[in-house]
Amino acid sequence: MKKTLLAAALMAGFAGIAHAETSVTLYGIVDGGIGFNQYKGSGVYGGSGNSITSKKTGLINGVQSGNRWGLKGSEDLGDGLRAVFQLESGFDLGTGGSAQGSAKVNNRLFGRQATLGLAGDSWGQLDFGRQTNIGSKYMPGIVDPFGGGFDQANVGAAFTSVNTVRYDNLVTYQTPNFSGFQFGVGYSFNTDGAQAYKESGGLEENQRAITTALRYSNGPIGLVATYDQRKTAEFYSGNNVVGGDTVKAWNIGGSYDFEVVKASLAFGQTRDGMFATQSFSGERLPANINGKGLKVNSYLVGLSAPVGAGNVMASWTMADPRSAPDAFQGTGAEFKKQHTYSLGYTHPLSKRTNVYAIGSYAKNVHFSTDAKSTLVGVGLRHQF
Repeated sequence: MKKTLLAAALMAGFAGIAHAETSVTLYGIVDGGIGFNQYKGSGVYGGSGNSITSKKTGLINGVQSGNRWGLKGSEDLGDGLRAVFQLESGFDLGTGGSAQGSAKVNNRLFGRQATLGLAGDSWGQLDFGRQTNIGSKYMPGIVDPFGGGFDQANVGAAFTSVNTVRYDNLVTYQTPNFSGFQFGVGYSFNTDGAQAYKESGGLEENQRAITTALRYSNGPIGLVATYDQRKTAEFYSGNNVVGGDTVKAWNIGGSYDFEVVKASLAFGQTRDGMFATQSFSGERLPANINGKGLKVNSYLVGLSAPVGAGNVMASWTMADPRSAPDAFQGTGAEFKKQHTYSLGYTHPLSKRTNVYAIGSYAKNVHFSTDAKSTLVGVGLRHQF
């Protein structure tokens, strides 16, 4: 009798645990392979200097998709309302180290995402915490054959405001999908690091940002428009207060799936700086570039087509600096059009595992006259 009661108690306890775990999902992506990276150039961002060549042959990781693991879940609160959360950590497959650190915050546990929110089928979703801006959520899936992945091949090489831009202290709201239409808007109280107090008469030390986008996806048609604005923090340079400038970007794009091939086009403009800049073969600018007077027009032409069970992807992107930052005026520095040409292929081995190949070449990297970047690799990606 006692054994029966004990067994019943244990079964009831485990049932309660199992029931609680049904609202939580453990997930992740592991991506790695072999590749070649090379960068040649004598400077970045219109600069000059001694010519260098840096190259690496060996392990590549997180090329198609950044390596990550995470937890997400929801609780039904009744009347169609749910409490939702998502915690996502990025890592380097080669070393096991954490990713998404910054000069201000180098110990992020959930650097890819850390959000808590409320969701309802009839009114949309409200999220609080570290997450990507709205443009990064909406635009790559519409116009980029590479889906916002594949390193320098992705749309963010030219359209920096949708290059998986992550903000701390971000509040976002997204509407439900209305016949293919969805709108999102967000505001960050400080894009990098904890929000600082502002003393009476003191400087604004927080870098604030607004992000918004509208997309339409229905059948073969996809359309998207985004707008982002970031106001830089203020600080002292000697006895002068500098900063407080506003960096702006808007983008539009569309795609049409002809079944035998999917074609996409995009155009955008960024003023007075850039957002999340792209890494080219290890050469990298700071995450955010502030350059008052800088004006960059961005372009994308993309194609993808099913080939057997797999998919071929190709794109050309260009970032055209129409005017240099004020600080470079009169210095003789040349700002050239950055072009990136990319070709890739993915082939599924199962629903969760695929292999891929990528080749990408960029010239005038970050507008430097002789900077070139080459990426070639093959890899394996598993999703769980």
